[in-house]
This record gives sequence, C-alpha cells and structure tokens, in this order.
Amino acid sequence: MSSRIKKLLIANRGEIACRVMATCRQMGIKTVAVYSAADAHALHVKMADEAVFIGHAAASESYLVGDKIIDACKRTGADAVHPGYGFLSENPEFAEACAKNGIIFVGPSAASMRAMALKGAAKQLMEEAGVPVVPGYHGEDQSVATLTAEAEKIGYPVLIKAVAGGGGKGMRKVFDAKELPAAIEAAAREGKNSFGNPELLIEKYIQKPRHIEVQVFGDSDGHAVHLLERDCSLQRRHQKVVEEAPAPGMSLEMRRAMGEAGVKAAEAIGYQGAGTVEFIVDVANGLESAPFYFMEMNTRLQVEHPVTEMITGQDLVEWQIRIAEGKPLPLSQDEIEALADGHAVEVRLYAEDPFNNFAPAVGRIGMFDPFADTGPTGRIDAGVQAGDEVSIHYDPMIGKLIAWGEDREQAIDALINLVAETPVTGLTTNRDFLLRALKHEDFRAGDVHTGFIEAFEDTLLAKPVTKAADYATAAVAIIAARHVRAHDADPWSLSDNFRLNLPASEKLWFDSGDGEFITAHVVEDRQNVSVTVGDDTFAYKCPHLVDGILTFSQDSLRQRLFVEVDAAHVSIVTDDRTLTVKRHARDGGADDETDGPGTITAPMPGKILEVKVEDGASVERGQPLLVMEAMKMEQTISAPRDGVVTGLSLKAGDQVADGATLLTISDE
Repeated sequence: MSSRIKKLLIANRGEIACRVMATCRQMGIKTVAVYSAADAHALHVKMADEAVFIGHAAASESYLVGDKIIDACKRTGADAVHPGYGFLSENPEFAEACAKNGIIFVGPSAASMRAMALKGAAKQLMEEAGVPVVPGYHGEDQSVATLTAEAEKIGYPVLIKAVAGGGGKGMRKVFDAKELPAAIEAAAREGKNSFGNPELLIEKYIQKPRHIEVQVFGDSDGHAVHLLERDCSLQRRHQKVVEEAPAPGMSLEMRRAMGEAGVKAAEAIGYQGAGTVEFIVDVANGLESAPFYFMEMNTRLQVEHPVTEMITGQDLVEWQIRIAEGKPLPLSQDEIEALADGHAVEVRLYAEDPFNNFAPAVGRIGMFDPFADTGPTGRIDAGVQAGDEVSIHYDPMIGKLIAWGEDREQAIDALINLVAETPVTGLTTNRDFLLRALKHEDFRAGDVHTGFIEAFEDTLLAKPVTKAADYATAAVAIIAARHVRAHDADPWSLSDNFRLNLPASEKLWFDSGDGEFITAHVVEDRQNVSVTVGDDTFAYKCPHLVDGILTFSQDSLRQRLFVEVDAAHVSIVTDDRTLTVKRHARDGGADDETDGPGTITAPMPGKILEVKVEDGASVERGQPLLVMEAMKMEQTISAPRDGVVTGLSLKAGDQVADGATLLTISDE
C-alpha cells in the first residue's frame, strides 16, 4: 500500500539537508528544516519551506533528541522524516518512534538496523547468507585467553575491533602476540567509552586493502538491486577523503560477484530503502583475482552517493522517497546496468589542516560559492556559503565536489579543474591536499589502497613554505583592493581602474609567523608595479582586481588568482595552492627596514575599539597598542619596534580612513 509524502522534515543539517531539499523541490514535496542555536542562519534553514528550532548547539541537545524531531513533525504537519546520515539515521528506536506516531521514516526498518548494528552478529548473518566474510572471531566468549587463541588460529597480523565501533574508534592493529593483551584492553576501553559496549571481534588484518562498497536498494515487495560499486580506498584516519565509481581496475566478473553479494546481504534482512554493503579487498597481488570480504552494512544513504548518481543518472534521494511511499523499485537490475556510463570522482572538502595531522579548523568562511556554475559534468554539494561559520559543534565538512568523465582519466582531470576553480578562504581547508592526491601518479594509475596517504605522506603532506614571491603578490592584492574600495566610494575619481591617487612607492609589512616582519617595497610606474622583498624583485604588469579575481602579466604570461583582502590577512588562491599571510600596519616613509616601520597607518577603514597605550609611553616591539574593527573583524595593532609613542590622539569609537596615520613609534 502506497502513501504519498506531502511534507518532509529533514532531521539533519548541512549539505545532506540541502541535498534532500533539492530533490523534494523537484518532486513538489514541502520541506521542514530543524536547527540548533548554532544553525539559526544556516543554508539548510534558508532553503526549507519551514524551519523549527530544536535546542542548543550541542547535537546531544538538538539533532540527536528524537522527541524534539517528532514534536517538530507534529507542529508542522510533516508526514515523513528523512534522517540524512549521521545523527539519528541508524537509530532503530527513532525509526520505531516515527512509526508509532504515524510518521513515515525514509529509511530501513528498525529490525534491519539492529541486524547490522553489531559487527559480530552481522558477520555471522552474512556467513549464513553466503556472503564472504573476513576470517575472524566474533563469538560471545570475550576472555583474553579465548581472544588470544583465536588470534593465533587466524594468524598475525590481526585487527581488534569494537563490535559497536566506527570511525576508527575501538580499533587496534596487532602484528605480534606480545602486543595483543594491551591492544585488547585499549580497544575494549574505547568501545565501552565511545559506544557503551566493550565487546570485541578479531579479524585477519589485510595489509594492502581496498575499500569497495556496493550501493543497494530494497523495496516493500522483497525485491533488491544494486547500483554498482564505489571505491572509497583513499582515506585518512579510517575516514573517506576521495570516492569514485566504478572501482578502477575491477573485472566484470568481480563486479558481478560483488554486486550479487551486496544484494544477498540486503535480501538476508528484508532490507527496504538505500543501504551500502562495504567490502574489504586484499590487493596485495592485484585486483583482478583479489578476494573480497564483507565488512559492514550502512543502513542509510552514504556521503559519497553522488558518484553513483553521476554514472547511473538516477536520483537516489528520490528512490528513497518513492520506496518509503511504498512504491516498487524504479528500475530492474538489467536496466540499471544498461544505464551505467562513464566514471565519477568525488572529494570531501573539509575545514581542517592536513599539514597539522588533519586537525579540525573553525572560523568564518570568506570566499566560497556552492552555487557556482560547474558545467554539465561537475557538481558541488554543500551546506554552507560565504559568511557562514564552521563551528566546533559539528563535522567540519564544507561540502563535496564531484565530476564525471567518459573515463577515469577524464573524470579526474575534470575534478582537478573543479577543485582549482573553487576557492575557499577565511579558514584552513584540505583543498591543496586534495589536489595533490588527485594529481599523484599512483592515484591516477588506479593504484589506490587505504594506506595510500601514509605511504606517500612525504609528498602529500609536505608543509608549504611561504616565499618572497608570495609576499610580493599579497602586496599587489592589497593595493588593488584599496583601489577597488576607493573606486566604489567615488567612481568618478579614477579613470584607469588602478593607479590614480596612489603613492608612487610605499612599503607594506607582513608577519612571517616566526616573530619576523617581512617588508614589501612597492613601486608603481603607470600600469606596472614592481615589488621588492628581500633581495628579490618581482614585476607585475597591469594588475587588475574584479570580484575577487586578481589578474596580471608576469614573464609574458597572464596570471589569474583568487584573492581576499581583509584588515588582518591576505588570502591568495592559485590552481594548486591556498595561501594566507598575516598583515601588519604599513609605513609610508623610509624607516629602518630591519626593525619594522615607525609610522603606523590603518590597514583598512574601520573603528577604534580600544586604545591600550598613552601618547608618550615607552613600548617594546610586539606590545599591543590599539584594537580596531574593520570588515567585522577585530585586529590588534602591535608595536613593530622599541620606542616612544608619539602623535597618538585617538580614542575608542573613532572612525579612521584607509591609510590614516594612527601613531608613530619614535626613537627614545
């Protein structure tokens, strides 16, 4: 019996909430967003027809509280809930609560979720269904003696895993029997602390594994199909970074066998909706005849579902909704395989620092356009836009960039171009790392495995160095941005879009980050600008800034960069690099360049928030002098040298113009 969904509440946030809403709009279904205090102005809230506030920023007080979601459905008249992924998407109690309240849950049954929730029980179930599983132990006897004996039986190396684990938690690699007791203790402790369950399983550790998964769908009539496979082998800390479909190098015979195994897994639990059956493949001797083993089944839509959509032309969210309405599978297995075409690759764009152990980053996004024209072969799925905050409360993923090609090489090239043309500023991201990975010769050759990043960390994770040329380009960006502001204020005051009313020469100052100031000496000559940093001089012909894009000619080549200039920083985004340099107050005179400027001027127009010193005070280099606000950002202006403050007449609340003299540091 089918029941049409008229209003759908998305019990999630970010890009998946926006993704579901996009499909609902095409299907004529009204949408309801839920949001926490941290997400009041989020993109998914703006996209929805209605939005309901559900609590504080912490997920445990908002997105993870099933009762608040049910209440939001009742208040808005939503007749269905889409859980997205994460949060409540694999919570059987929530699925049951929806059913109890007459709300359609767009996902599998609670029974299916429970069948796959515990890895040990799921593996036994899969064995019984004829799905290959990794040699291992997943029994009830959890004594150290039994676990030790089973590890010996399997043969080292082995992998100790918490039965309720995920995301790399509760997991230990053990290469020798001497390491086993400590690994058992640590994995059990993590399993108990993170998932409330200390039970463990042991598997044969695959030393050169590939992570390949099968997208499956089942309907209420008991039918199941697969929509081919995805390769998600390129990972960091057991979390996916690059995904693609189909898996490179896979034979038709292996593809057929793995797809059939995925369907068997779905049928074994009477699965309804979208699910992903994950396999681990031992490619120590290549992929052609490699054995594959069941790892787990994710009873929800996956983050990486777009690559499947790109090669099949199907909207998987629409499939989910139709099946939740009680309709049959839209296509047969033969029809799906006949539609499959080309290759698709996806990268996850995170707010994180790959060059600092992938530490999460937070802050306001400066430049980022999720609605940019990507052409017919590209796609951006995102839940944030310029001006939004990435906070500590949620996953730091900014979005996903996906590209399709007639073959794998074309798809990779298209994705490299898409990533290169998608600048993100304001906070640290993994964009540059993604470009390095996509361009790596082993990745392009299809030789991927889950240890890929560790194997090539010397090249993939080498920390970039800021060079003299970078500071020179930052100086040109500052001058060009200053011109744009002046032109916007009085468009009739300038005729050549760059140089009128600007000094013939000046110095700009940057903080190197190691306590040293970098001087950029700028000289303008008609339409040309030269910048000297240290012993190096760089020439820029006809620099021009429009809509965040800086163009100029250098060495007979036309350059095009994305730039963002604010009171404290200059961000420069090239085809393969994102660079942010810290500004320092600049000087218009000829002071001693070894010790910083004497006359301190406003880096941008703004307001003085605090004056920390008095006129005539003796100060030391680095001592805070003023705090000013410009472009909604606070900047502390510090003493560039030892000396005495002179010419200071400012007070809190004063407005200052771009380039206005704030004070001077004179010799004592």
